[in-house]
Amino acid sequence: MQTTLLQSLRDTSAGREAEAVVRKCVHCGFCLATCPTYQLLGDELDSPRGRIYLIKQVLEGKTPTAKTQIHLDRCLTCRACETTCPSGVEYHRLLDTGRALVDAQVRRPLLERLRRFLLRELLPRRRLFTPLVRLGRLFRWLLPVTLRRQLLDSSPPRKRGPGSSSGLDSRLRGNDRKVLLLQGCAQPGLRPGINAAAIRVLARAGISAIEVPAAGCCGALRFHMGAQDDGRDDMRRLIDAWWPRIEAGAEAIVTTASGCGAHLKDYGRLLRDDAVYAAKAARVSELAKDLSEVVEAESATLFREAARSPREFVPVAFQSPCTLQHGQQIRGPVELLLKAAGYELTPVADAHLCCGSAGTYSILEPRLAAQLRVNKLAALGAGRPAVIATANIGCLTHLAAGTDTPVRHWIELLADRLA
Repeated sequence: MQTTLLQSLRDTSAGREAEAVVRKCVHCGFCLATCPTYQLLGDELDSPRGRIYLIKQVLEGKTPTAKTQIHLDRCLTCRACETTCPSGVEYHRLLDTGRALVDAQVRRPLLERLRRFLLRELLPRRRLFTPLVRLGRLFRWLLPVTLRRQLLDSSPPRKRGPGSSSGLDSRLRGNDRKVLLLQGCAQPGLRPGINAAAIRVLARAGISAIEVPAAGCCGALRFHMGAQDDGRDDMRRLIDAWWPRIEAGAEAIVTTASGCGAHLKDYGRLLRDDAVYAAKAARVSELAKDLSEVVEAESATLFREAARSPREFVPVAFQSPCTLQHGQQIRGPVELLLKAAGYELTPVADAHLCCGSAGTYSILEPRLAAQLRVNKLAALGAGRPAVIATANIGCLTHLAAGTDTPVRHWIELLADRLA
């Protein structure tokens, strides 16, 4: 697609990148079949192709309107369109630039600005968010049903033992192989058992997973909400917290939330113009791995004894988050690991479609998010699973709010079988 950018944008790396993305798009329409919002609304402007056209107009100098902003807000950034695009259009890169340009020119209503401000300031701060979650659970009976379900931790109590986070013996703590494990911002308050399970499983494989207390939010939340400078500041703080451990030889940076993992793998690009952090950011991206990548490499060791143990039949439906299958292009390892652990996977139709969580999307666009959840839960429940497994805390809490079927992180299921 031909375009002529404003002169002020031609001299920026973001502008040049946006132009390259626009020129790649040939308006073939393949993306329409995999776009969740287009499937729901049937509006061309709520498809990747339509949004690219809207952003192209802004890049060329047309003044955006509130309607432009709404169409861009409705995008889940699920990146399913990128997976199906025959031209290799990296749509999410264009969307980041387009949203920033539109938000700079279109002022949101006061209540909307306040809501976004609170989300940006509360969710990324673990020391604020975790106490709020605890308070919400204490007074859960006063909350709306949907929020009440999101605050529920349905993970079963863990047994004490050598593999528990409070009782790792010296043999497990003394592993020569070290990886950094991202704590994140929302997950420690909502589901602390996820990282605890990851630590136990990795320890069984001879890997010590280190959580650095000062390592906070990965920056994805604020960056994708339009506060890109604040998001980059979060990224720099995280790099600073990790850097001594990286220099000491940590072999990987592991994430149990696929949304964080997709963002970490993009650090090199997002901080490429930062003279101080560009090289460090690129190194972080090189080291970043989803937990499934690390565990899959150690599966032969992990399941050597488990294969000889009797196994209870437990049907599991796996929901592959968009940030895992589209963002990181990781498909298959989790399913293979669950099967190796003795779980029976049930079929899931339209597994490529988003569940509607998408970071803060379920809060900012509740109507669309709720419909996408209904569709996803119908697909997940078709095989009558005893449990739904996923790989991202946002998907987990969003799905759990709409079903009585337990929703857990896949690593918790593996930890149960390896206990």
